Amino acid sequence: MTAVEHDADVIVVGAGPGGSATAYHLARHGVRVLLLEKTEFPREKVCGDGLTPRAVRQLIRMGVDTSPEAGWLHNRGLRVIGGGVRLELDWPELASFPNYGLVRTRLDFDDLLARQAVAAGAKLRTSVNVLGPVLDGDGRVTGVEAEVGPGKEPTTFRAPLVVAADGVSGRFPLALGLAKREDRPIGVAVRRYYRSPAKHEDNYLESWLELRSKDSGDNLLPGYGWIFGLGDGRVNVGLGVLNSSSAFGKTNYRRLLTDWLANTPEDWGMTDEANADGPILGAALPMGFNRVPHYTRGVLLVGDSGGMVNPFNGEGIAYAMESGELAAEVVVQALARPAGPERERALLAYPNELKARLGGYYRLGGIFVKLIGRPEIMRIATKHGMPHPTLMRFVLKLLANLTDPRGGDAMDRVINAMTKAAPAV
Repeated sequence: MTAVEHDADVIVVGAGPGGSATAYHLARHGVRVLLLEKTEFPREKVCGDGLTPRAVRQLIRMGVDTSPEAGWLHNRGLRVIGGGVRLELDWPELASFPNYGLVRTRLDFDDLLARQAVAAGAKLRTSVNVLGPVLDGDGRVTGVEAEVGPGKEPTTFRAPLVVAADGVSGRFPLALGLAKREDRPIGVAVRRYYRSPAKHEDNYLESWLELRSKDSGDNLLPGYGWIFGLGDGRVNVGLGVLNSSSAFGKTNYRRLLTDWLANTPEDWGMTDEANADGPILGAALPMGFNRVPHYTRGVLLVGDSGGMVNPFNGEGIAYAMESGELAAEVVVQALARPAGPERERALLAYPNELKARLGGYYRLGGIFVKLIGRPEIMRIATKHGMPHPTLMRFVLKLLANLTDPRGGDAMDRVINAMTKAAPAV
C-alpha cells in the first residue's frame, strides 16, 4: 500500500486526555492525525476531576489557558486527614512544575483537550467505535476496523502507525493479544457529585487516609477517600480501594461510599440523598505499567491503555498526557525514516524512554501499594507520620511525583536517588 492511500500518518484511538495530547503534539509537528472517538462530546467520565501540578504542566505545554477566568478552579495543595490530624500541604515550589493544581469536570476537560488537538490540525471523528486492528501479511498493524455513526457503518481507516489511547478497557491492545499483567497493582474507584455550598470552593484537594462509618468504631473502612470542590456549588466525592486490600473485589463500593459520607458533617450536604447530583459511578485504575509492551507491530500504547496510573496516588491524567507527548515525539522521528528496520529502531525508543522515566518510580509504587493494603501498617503510618509536617511534605513530593530532576532540595535528591536505585518494572 502506498502512502497516498493512507487516511492519515497516524491514527489515534480514543480522545481522552492521552489521545488528545498525542494528537495535539503530532499535529503541531505537521503530522496528519486522525483522532477517533467512540462517543460524542461533551461526555461523562468517571474521575476525581482533580489535577496536580504535574497535569497542569502538560496543559500548559498544550497551550491551554489555565486561568480562573477560563473556568478553572485553582488549588494550593493537598489537605490530608488521618490519624486524628488535619494537615494542609502546599504544592512544592519547583522549577519543573507550577505551584498550583486545578479542578475541572471531565465533561468539560476532555472536550476542551479534543478541541485543542483540532485547533492544532488534528482531524477528529466522533461516533467511531474502533473494533480492532487491520493487519498486513507480517502481522503488523496498518489501520483499524470500525463502526461509524448511529447506523454502525463498517469502515476501515488506514495509517502506517496507530496509537491506542482507548482507556482502561484497552480493547485495541487486547485485540493484539496484550492482556493486563496480574502482577501489577490495580485499583477500583467510585465517585459521585453532591451539591455542597460549604465545600465547593475549597482551595485544597482533600484526601482522607482513614475512612469510618457511623457504626465502625475503631475499625477502619477499606480504602482512601477524597473530596474535591468544583467551584460551581458541587463537590466530587469518591474513594478508591487497591487490590492489595483484602476487601478488593469483595466489597459493595457504592455502599462503602455512602457509609463513609454518612459520618461527615451534616452541613457539608453529603449525608442527604437529596443533595446528590447523579449516580455513583465506578472505574478501574490500571497502575504501574500493567499492560506491556508499550510498542509492538506499529502500535503505541498511551495512558490507561498502557496501565500508566501512578500507584502512589491514583493519578492518571498527567501520565496519559505525558505519554502522549512522548509518543508524539518518537513518532515524528520515526516517520522521518523509511519504513523498515530504521523506523522500528526509532519506535522502540518509546517503551525504553517510558521505562527510564517511570519504571523505577512505579516499582516503588508497587511496594507502597502492598504496604498500605495492610490496615495495621496504614494505621501506624498515619498515627506516627501525620504529626510531622516535614515528613509529610516529603511524602507529598513522593506520592505526587513532584521533584526537580536536577538540583532541587534534599528531599528531591533523596526521592530521585530512590527511583534511580529501584529496578524498573
